[in-house]
Amino acid sequence: MGEINPGLALGRAALTCPPWGRAPGLGRGGSAASPGLGAPLRAGRPADTVCIEGKMMFCRYEIQSCFFLAFLAVTAVFISDAQGQVSPPTRLRYNVVSPDSVQISWKAPKGQFTGYKLLVTPSSGGKTNQLILQNTATKAIIQGLIPDQTYALQIIAFSEDEESKPAQGQFRIKDIERRKETSKSKVKDPEKTNASKPAPEGSLFTCKTPAIADIVILVDGSWSIGRFNFRLVRLFLENLVSAFNVGSEKTRVGLAQYSGDPRIEWHLNAYGTKDAVLDAVRNLPYKGGNTLTGLALTYILENSFKPEAGARPGVSKIGILITDGKSQDDVIPPAKNLRDAGIELFAIGVKNADINELKEIASEPDSTHVYNVADFNFMHTIVEGLTRTVCSRVEEQEKEIKGTIVASLGAPSDLVTSEITARGFRVSWTHAPGKVEKYRVVYYPTRGGQPEEVVVDGSLSTAVLKNLMSLTEYQIAVFAIYSNAASEGLRGTETTLALPMASDLQLYDVSHSSMRAKWNGVAGATGYMILYAPLTEGLAADEKEIKIGEASTDLELDGLLPNTEYTVTVYAMFGEEASDPLTGQETTLPLSPPANLKFSDVGHSSAKLTWDPASKNVNGYRIMYVKTDGTETNEVEVGRVSTHTLKSLTSLTEYTVAIFSLYDEGQSEPLTGSFTTKKLPAPQHLEIDEASTDSFRVSWKPTSSDIAFYRLAWIPLDGGESEEVVINGDADSHVIEGLLPNTEYEVSLLAVFDDESESEVVAVLGATFARTTAIPTTVTTTSTTTSKPTTAVFRTGIRNLVIDDETTSSLRVIWDISDYNVQQFRVTYLTAKGDRAEEAVRMVMVPGRQNTLLLQPLLSDTEYKVTITPIYSDGEGVSVSAPGKTLPLSAPRNLRVSDEWYNRLRISWDAPPSPTMGYRVVYKPINIPGPALETFVGDDINTILILNLFSGTEYSVKVFASYSTGFSDALTGVAKTLYLGVTDLDSYQVRMTSLCAQWQLHRHATAYRVVIESLVDGKKREVNLGGGTPRHCFFELMPGTEYKISVHTQLQEIEGPAVSIMETTLPFPTQLPTTPSTPPPPPTIPPAKEVCKAAKADLAFLVDGSWSIGDDNFNKIISFLYSTVGALDKIGPDGTQVAIIQFSDDPRTEFKLNAYKTKETLLEAIQQIAYKGGNTKTGKAIKHAREVLFTGEAGMRRGIPKVLVVITDGRSQDDVNKVSREMQLDGFSFFAIGVADADYSELVNIGSKPSERHVFFVDDFDAFAKIEDELITFVCETASATCPLVVKDGNNFAGFKMMEMFGLVEKEFSAVEGVSMEPGTFNVYPCYRLHKDALVSQPTKYLHPEGLPSDYTITFLFRILPDTPQEPFALWEILNEGYEPLVGVILDNGGKTLTFFNYDYKGDFQTVTFEGPEIRKIFYGSFHKLHVVISKTTAKIIIDCKQVSEKTINAAGNISSDGIEVLGRMVRSRGPRDNSAPLQLQMFDIVCATSWANRDKCCELPGLRDEENCPALPHSCSCSEANKGPLGPPGPPGGPGVRGAKGHRGDPGPKGPDGPRGEIGVPGPQGPPGPQGPSGLSIQGLPGPPGEKGEKGDLGFPGLQGVPGASGSPGRDGAQGQRGLPGKDGPTGPQGPPGPMGIPGAPGVPGVTGSQGPQGDVGAPGPPGAKGERGERGDLQSQAMVRAVARQVCEQLIQGHMARYNSILNQIPSQSVSTRTIAGPPGEPGRPGAPGPQGEQGSPGMQGFPGSPGQPGRPGERGLPGEKGDKGNPGVGTQGPRGPPGSTGPPGESRTGSPGPPGSPGPRGPAGHMGPPGSQGPSGPPGYCDPSSCAGYGMGGGYGEPTDQDIPVVQLPHNSYQIYDPEDLYDEFTPVREEMEAVELRSPGISRFTRKIAKRSVKTPVRKRANGKKPSP
Repeated sequence: MGEINPGLALGRAALTCPPWGRAPGLGRGGSAASPGLGAPLRAGRPADTVCIEGKMMFCRYEIQSCFFLAFLAVTAVFISDAQGQVSPPTRLRYNVVSPDSVQISWKAPKGQFTGYKLLVTPSSGGKTNQLILQNTATKAIIQGLIPDQTYALQIIAFSEDEESKPAQGQFRIKDIERRKETSKSKVKDPEKTNASKPAPEGSLFTCKTPAIADIVILVDGSWSIGRFNFRLVRLFLENLVSAFNVGSEKTRVGLAQYSGDPRIEWHLNAYGTKDAVLDAVRNLPYKGGNTLTGLALTYILENSFKPEAGARPGVSKIGILITDGKSQDDVIPPAKNLRDAGIELFAIGVKNADINELKEIASEPDSTHVYNVADFNFMHTIVEGLTRTVCSRVEEQEKEIKGTIVASLGAPSDLVTSEITARGFRVSWTHAPGKVEKYRVVYYPTRGGQPEEVVVDGSLSTAVLKNLMSLTEYQIAVFAIYSNAASEGLRGTETTLALPMASDLQLYDVSHSSMRAKWNGVAGATGYMILYAPLTEGLAADEKEIKIGEASTDLELDGLLPNTEYTVTVYAMFGEEASDPLTGQETTLPLSPPANLKFSDVGHSSAKLTWDPASKNVNGYRIMYVKTDGTETNEVEVGRVSTHTLKSLTSLTEYTVAIFSLYDEGQSEPLTGSFTTKKLPAPQHLEIDEASTDSFRVSWKPTSSDIAFYRLAWIPLDGGESEEVVINGDADSHVIEGLLPNTEYEVSLLAVFDDESESEVVAVLGATFARTTAIPTTVTTTSTTTSKPTTAVFRTGIRNLVIDDETTSSLRVIWDISDYNVQQFRVTYLTAKGDRAEEAVRMVMVPGRQNTLLLQPLLSDTEYKVTITPIYSDGEGVSVSAPGKTLPLSAPRNLRVSDEWYNRLRISWDAPPSPTMGYRVVYKPINIPGPALETFVGDDINTILILNLFSGTEYSVKVFASYSTGFSDALTGVAKTLYLGVTDLDSYQVRMTSLCAQWQLHRHATAYRVVIESLVDGKKREVNLGGGTPRHCFFELMPGTEYKISVHTQLQEIEGPAVSIMETTLPFPTQLPTTPSTPPPPPTIPPAKEVCKAAKADLAFLVDGSWSIGDDNFNKIISFLYSTVGALDKIGPDGTQVAIIQFSDDPRTEFKLNAYKTKETLLEAIQQIAYKGGNTKTGKAIKHAREVLFTGEAGMRRGIPKVLVVITDGRSQDDVNKVSREMQLDGFSFFAIGVADADYSELVNIGSKPSERHVFFVDDFDAFAKIEDELITFVCETASATCPLVVKDGNNFAGFKMMEMFGLVEKEFSAVEGVSMEPGTFNVYPCYRLHKDALVSQPTKYLHPEGLPSDYTITFLFRILPDTPQEPFALWEILNEGYEPLVGVILDNGGKTLTFFNYDYKGDFQTVTFEGPEIRKIFYGSFHKLHVVISKTTAKIIIDCKQVSEKTINAAGNISSDGIEVLGRMVRSRGPRDNSAPLQLQMFDIVCATSWANRDKCCELPGLRDEENCPALPHSCSCSEANKGPLGPPGPPGGPGVRGAKGHRGDPGPKGPDGPRGEIGVPGPQGPPGPQGPSGLSIQGLPGPPGEKGEKGDLGFPGLQGVPGASGSPGRDGAQGQRGLPGKDGPTGPQGPPGPMGIPGAPGVPGVTGSQGPQGDVGAPGPPGAKGERGERGDLQSQAMVRAVARQVCEQLIQGHMARYNSILNQIPSQSVSTRTIAGPPGEPGRPGAPGPQGEQGSPGMQGFPGSPGQPGRPGERGLPGEKGDKGNPGVGTQGPRGPPGSTGPPGESRTGSPGPPGSPGPRGPAGHMGPPGSQGPSGPPGYCDPSSCAGYGMGGGYGEPTDQDIPVVQLPHNSYQIYDPEDLYDEFTPVREEMEAVELRSPGISRFTRKIAKRSVKTPVRKRANGKKPSP
């Protein structure tokens, strides 16, 4: 490659990659000489990669058609001038270099030309992409191609005015690869020859200089490189090392590899030869990890460039970094430290490396020290350029070190800045000594940014820096540039001014959809940007932006929402930079509602509404009318009318009406009112005429058109049957026939309307005529008998008595006069209670022509009976009565507050149904002292505007209705005026003679009056300011004086209360302070960041105050805390609470969580923290935070995220891992910030996971600003989470540990009323019994302050108890403040259903109910695990880790946090304290995910526990499998018990081998014969000779009872035979000695129950046998059986209890007690005992018929176990009664016997005497114990009283019929007790016994039978 002429960049070669479409030679900024990047593809878009000097050039640019062109320049040949036409390129060739890239090469044409045009066009159509190339390029790589696509290619050479013919071609990647595959056997793979082997010796540049150097290579070994690419890195390193003369006395090479943590691969002095170094390079291992480049740079400075590592003094130091990505930590300070140490840095980036970061790392100039390639395949292209540069720099450094540079490199001095504006300033300096060619001024923002520079001639000593950012501090460095070197920099800082902002923002012409804004403009602004957005929650993101020119300062904002508060912000723009904001707030007008609602034509079923129209823009109206009791709601929409009639109403019902105006923008607020329909009209003028002896006509006058029919009834007054007829609704009369003559009838009539409502009944009296009678008359002429008819007359005189016009003190009585012979009427009235004593007083006489009377004064709300009697001249007529009731003194209703303003408000109310005389309104301020004021208004007024009120004040308002008899109860409410006052008043810029105050503007203020008063001499000054002014400064004040600054907000003529602060001016300076400087307070309170608006957490900062920090750095920590806390929004109990601990040797609490309630006071407290000093004990500080800060006394809240931020600069001197891990398990979130010398691994251990979000590291305290935004974001996101992070089963998950929140944990449950702790599904798991009406609850704001998420899983592990009611109850539910359910899970124990309910996103209540066999399982009394999985679309039920049902629901709305959450609440409950159901609860979690149930394995349930996949139980034992016993028989049915591990299913298996027998006890004497018991006949077998144990014999047939034989000698043990039928009981022989415990078999089918026999003698217990296999889970078990299973323990416990009670039991005489318990078959026989005397035989009973198996009988009391005695010969007597069963042994095999025919009971013989007990045999070896038995299958203590904890329980035999009493299980182990009485409980056949344990009384229990009779002795 030819040499390239040096450019301007300090003598280094410059070569550019020109952009698409640009003229050749143009680099960045358009200068041909500029080094580095090519120009961008289009304006504002930088090139994708950079150009690197070296053997080849590689450039890549982004183009719009989605593929890239990269160009590889391989020659740089300067061609001599040539004449003539431009020749075309030739020899166009293609080579595939990657799946989407093709390399194009060509031969350059002869002659002179300027460059090439490269044109690429897809053959399928599309844009042609063109690139201009330099004339030196002969190769290019095209990237981003589609392998199947064909492309057309043209290359054209051109000069200034001519172009060559194009060299054309087509290619497709697949075709090129196919041709390449066919020629693969002949041609070597160029990729492999380039990338897989080092370049041949001699082909690479070799550094020939005698100068030596120490070179340390730092290699990125992160995961992003990959093992394949790392091989290419090794090849690159091999080529790089090969270029130098490496040796121990020559150039030394060291290497370090880094990812998350760096490591030294070898030091500089590790290898003495080049071959050794190359061998180490070839064997370099790949590390893997993250990319922490900054940490690695610091690491090689501290470890590689040290004398002990081989670094030599006086030798050039070179560092070469190779990386493929952006660093995850800060690289600038570490790189600067390396450069400051004299180490020259080169940075090589590959693929995804950040070019700007590489420039920050590398030494200057960038053009020779920064390299970047697009892929690892191209790293070999930069080897030569890199080695040449390093070689050259080694020579130059050696000259500098050895002093060969004679010229003095003085630096400029005296840096001065001037002419400071918002966009720039001037920099001046004093000239440097010597011949300076140029000055280079470098500047960049202190807070970070790209450095820029200005170069001026060496004769100048000033430069102007332009286009800077406003209000920004800049770092400045001035370098003197000599001919061959540059001086040190002259450094300084300067801050630009703030941009001027607009002022006096006014918002006016406000309508419901628009407003105008205007402001005072700013000189020099290029325009204005206006942002406006609603302040309503949920609409804040709807922000709009308008940009206008500099000439406009007034515009209209339209498209606004009605009745919405908007914030309007105006920025003055200066180019792309904006000034500080000017902000105002205003509320749009609401949509106009209609006005003046009136009701007319109110009937019993209709009413007419009229109103005044709202606006001309209204589209119509929506009318809602509801019954005031809320039982019915209706609505109708009408057009642009102002009247509407409501129909189909209910009579005598109050309706509330709301009318909304409908607009395009929505609907207005409602206009409301109410009315009451009238009662149903009764028929009028009911009359009777046309009477005859058996009929009369009834007529009436109809009162309404909507009568469906009439019901007419009549009954004789002197008694008789009532009759009734239904008449059509359009009739007005009816003739009643078939009446009795001469009889008075009461006739009643009522109307039934269309809606099936009925009117009042009206009644009238009528009578029929008497039959015609014969009155004898004598006529002289003839003897004729004639008859003269007579009639009986009843005088009523009155009809249609009506009582109406009711008031609170009067009733009006109206009647019709039917007989005008009446002289007067007597009206009497008395209360319905019938106070006859007052009748004389309450009587009024009325003239005979008067038919109305007003009764007054009466009692209010009282029923009266009114009676009217007509008075005739000759007596009284028939009286008529009717009831009436006065109205109550009703209070007004529905108090409403509206039109609130700063000094007034309006209250309205609805009138009561009773007519009033007016209203009395009383109002009184609540939060300030003041008198109660009152006013009176008339009865036609229901609204009043109250004036002259205080602003921002709450008033108690009461409205009384006034009646003639007094006042009603008060209608009460609270109203509040708006607050006319500023907020956030604060001081700033406090000086000796001046101070300033600032405040948050009030949105309605028109002016402010600001008063400053000296508290020393009382002098005041005041100033009036405009309504848009947020600050003011006072000058000429006295130093060291306290002032009170008060701001009064004014609105027109209204002035609000003063808002005041105190501030003291600075004193006169006396002497320099000795205390460390404190940071000046920020001028304003920092605004809250958007991400922190929803934050609500308990946040604690743990600040390192050790000696290593120092005063200055501690002040920087305080500033960092100020900024971080300043980003929060609300401080206090309703927002974020902040606490700070400073720690060194001992932690010191600066303030606790509940110390500060406002942001201002909190920030002030942070600034007052004093530096402590000491050592670093971080672990102690974290523990102190847990014990002191996070407590209820310190302000910790439940259900709120708990966050700790630890800041330290060193390694802790104590352990931090344990306490931080424990707190993280308890739900704490940790953030760790390390500075300088902090231990990164220790920070990772402190911080929560993932570390990328929770661990931060900075190099010094000035770098806090770089992590501040990210830390605030992560902390606020943690504090804003609806679901906190908690730990469950060793995993982090988002959710709620509800057991802890309800206090149901071991350390807290005792404080919860109505809760006890019991064993759970395993004894090692506790569960909690919620007793009846415990009503365990917690406020929702403590549990779910932010509500529930949209998707979540509710998990319960619980158990229904026998005393759990059959009514529905809520396992868990959330109630609002009115105790109305919002969300929950309901169990119906009676209906066996499960229901989930909530409110959906539309506010509608929704429920889903699940039922079926799987659901019913949870109600049968066992523990079950329930998952309720709620998503936006479904509710899913998973029981015992098996999905059973899924139903569709709507997405849920959020809940109110003002109520409570309750466990077990009965659905019928009302109010805060009511009933709750008893249950047992072991687990309750809410997980904020729907996948949790799929991962659960139900390890807490014994039946589902898989030991291989489940974690070990706490404190579990491990027992040997060697002694496993035989398979046990199936268990008896019962309620769902604890699910056991799955056993072998099927019939009982073959009998296993018996366990080893214990030693035989000494035989005891035979007892006397017992009385014969009732039983069936059986064959008495003869004694057989002793023989070997034989096979089981067949079942024998029943026969007659044989004669007892004499006792034989004892025989050998015989084989166990099948169980025979029970024979008649014979006399009991003497008791044998106790033997070992036998093996129980399965019970036979029970026969017909005979009479009970006496109980046999009790033997001592024998040792237990081996344990059988676990059986298959039985069917539904009884509750008693569940209890027995739950209390099973290892059999060693049973044996221990047997031995403990043995001696006592054998000394206690026992009365025979019959026990109906079915025993198992006998165990192995003991040695023969001596024969006892024969008992007397009872007479046999008659043979009975065989009966079918009976139902299970009442369980008998369990007998005490006896030891097995030696087997003797059969006794002579008949079989005695069966003794009590022994302790349960391991189950063996037995076949069920057939039932025997029961005989009639024979007479009972006398009881035998009990023989002395035999001694107990020694214990046998222990039986098998499995881990689950050792852990214990707890059942929560069963259902009995919790007094049996220490009594062992024996596993009962399986029985398909027998139901065991749980109390029976304890009788055999309870020798000391009182008498107990049997109590029949629940259902037949199941008895439960209550008992009490006496101190030492010894009594025999006496059982009662189910019928209450005692058994006979």
